[in-house]
Amino acid sequence: MVVKEELRKLGLHYTVVDLGEANILENITTEQHDQFKTALLKSGLELMDDKKSVLIQKIKNIIVELVHYSEEPLVLKFSEYLSQKLNHDYTYLANLFSEVQGTTIEKYLIAHKIERVKELLIYDELNLTEIAYQMHYSSVAHLSTQFKKVTGLTPSYFKQLKSKRRTMLENV
Repeated sequence: MVVKEELRKLGLHYTVVDLGEANILENITTEQHDQFKTALLKSGLELMDDKKSVLIQKIKNIIVELVHYSEEPLVLKFSEYLSQKLNHDYTYLANLFSEVQGTTIEKYLIAHKIERVKELLIYDELNLTEIAYQMHYSSVAHLSTQFKKVTGLTPSYFKQLKSKRRTMLENV
């Protein structure tokens, strides 16, 4: 909404304004570009002109959308899914991401998956088997191993800590 409003203020027309992307119909002047960039910064947003930065942001958006907002199982391997979605070879995407972010796409994906698992454990609505299935893990053991590798804790111990903390807060 912020992006649409700022484009409207500048008299610019667009076809699409989506997460991390805006297709503007006109060629914009340097002055309009600078005004748009300044307005976005004031709203806590950043204008990215560099095609590599835009591609990195798209990779991140796809991962966040897939992990946090999609419950549909992937029918393709993640690398194939990402390649198709962004119309680039996965090796190129992986190398670019690692070069710019200092971590691999896989580690970034795993970090998001583990954060989502933590949320699901805290909500306490699903058991570990259901969480493993929802997060597309091949087994509870695989989820537990990855969870421990990232957090240093088992999922069960993480859940116990949450319970202990809640009990301690109730005693305050």
